Amino acid sequence: MPVRSLNSPVLRWPDAGVVHDTARAWAVELTRRRGDVLGVAYIGSYARGDWGVGSDLDLVVVVEKSHEPFWKRASELDLGGFPVPTEGMVYTADEWRNLANERGRFFQTVEQEGVWLYRAPRWEG
Repeated sequence: MPVRSLNSPVLRWPDAGVVHDTARAWAVELTRRRGDVLGVAYIGSYARGDWGVGSDLDLVVVVEKSHEPFWKRASELDLGGFPVPTEGMVYTADEWRNLANERGRFFQTVEQEGVWLYRAPRWEG
């Protein structure tokens, strides 16, 4: 979250490099713990480079399968170590394939601005 400089009352928001490095390390740890992860990306202001004070991080995780409903899957992600507020969206491979076939706005946003931190060699997504 915001950091106060020792000699200034001004709060500084973590910059893109810190957020990216944290996200990359998180993705590495996630794929180490879970063998079903096919891809991890982030979108939004940090991906576009127009982040500012108050910006959050939007993570997209694609897994092979899940028995949990979409709305519940992100609660399985440990997002507490990020320096900014972070939201996760977890899609199955089938759901991601459907999004790709539909070419909807969300999928296009991920395709155009997403920063992929991990893509499994076996994944065709």
